[in-house]
Amino acid sequence: MENTITNNQNDQINWGSSKELIIIIFASLMAGLIAKIPNLTGLDEEFFYPRNISFIILPLLTAYTAWRNSLSLSKVVALIAVVATSVVFINLLPAEETQTLVLSCVHMVLFMWAVLGFSFVGDLKGSLHKRLDYLKFSGDLAVMTALILIAGGIMSAITIALFELIDLKIEEIYFNYVGIFGLSAAPIVASFLVNSNPQLVGKVSPTIAKIFTPLVLIMLTVYLTAILFSGKDPYNDREFLMIFNALLIGVMALIFFSLSASSGESAKRREAWILLLLSVVTIIINGIALSAIVFRIGEWGFTPNRTAVLGANLLFLINLILVSIKLIKTATKSGDTSDAKRVIALYLPFYVIWSAIVTFLFPIIFWFK
Repeated sequence: MENTITNNQNDQINWGSSKELIIIIFASLMAGLIAKIPNLTGLDEEFFYPRNISFIILPLLTAYTAWRNSLSLSKVVALIAVVATSVVFINLLPAEETQTLVLSCVHMVLFMWAVLGFSFVGDLKGSLHKRLDYLKFSGDLAVMTALILIAGGIMSAITIALFELIDLKIEEIYFNYVGIFGLSAAPIVASFLVNSNPQLVGKVSPTIAKIFTPLVLIMLTVYLTAILFSGKDPYNDREFLMIFNALLIGVMALIFFSLSASSGESAKRREAWILLLLSVVTIIINGIALSAIVFRIGEWGFTPNRTAVLGANLLFLINLILVSIKLIKTATKSGDTSDAKRVIALYLPFYVIWSAIVTFLFPIIFWFK
């Protein structure tokens, strides 16, 4: 009886303190206002959004996380300096849409994610445990944000439909104001819920990972077999190679999140084998993508895009091989996943460094090409 009461108490949603709620509301409104800057100031949307998409939500999440973790003033100042420098840099790049501009905009998202990670972990060195906690937090945040967006989408559809019944068309006004503010607020509210209710949110993401990991393994195996009969050629088909790399990134994220979300207890052999097999299949995909990009560089030379993909694929390959070696030990000796987790945590800074290089140095190295 006591256990039932305790479980019911643990399932109660914690809405935090009034001060934290005020911070969340303020951050959500600020995110919406940042997203509305082109409408409020007349700036070109095509210029503003690609360059500043990273700064609509992530800096506010960083500020909230820094406040929640009580970072020292010197670290807060450092975070402000990094974000401010990044904003100035990306907005001073030439207006023409070039390869280096696109790469900088895409990798700026990853770099700002790393800045958020600094506010979560607390310092550059950071404990390996905290790095893994940040990976788990990122996965929980993605899942909770998706749930909020789905619920918001359903509510929006019902609202618009109800107004249509009385012959009022509110779509444009609704999406220009409620929609934009809602989209901007969703990750911030999700972060609040993940931090305040780990006992609830923490149950969802690992369950999703356990369900989808074997399904993704089956899908990838069938997909690789189908490629042999499809006639598709990643060596000469650029769009196919891009999709291939996007698939690779998604599967790697699933592997890393599945490991970071697993408990420290002895891993079940079945789960370890599934992750090992998924890692091996992903290594094969990575090998195909890597050989294709090397072939394209050999045929047509280095470009910013090819160089960025080459570097990323090399990082992925090394990381996957190291993780797979540790998973072999886990699967065959019934050990736990701590060694594989340690490899992931130790390797994270390499991704951060590469994202910084592509974001800030590629435009200069390739002379804004």
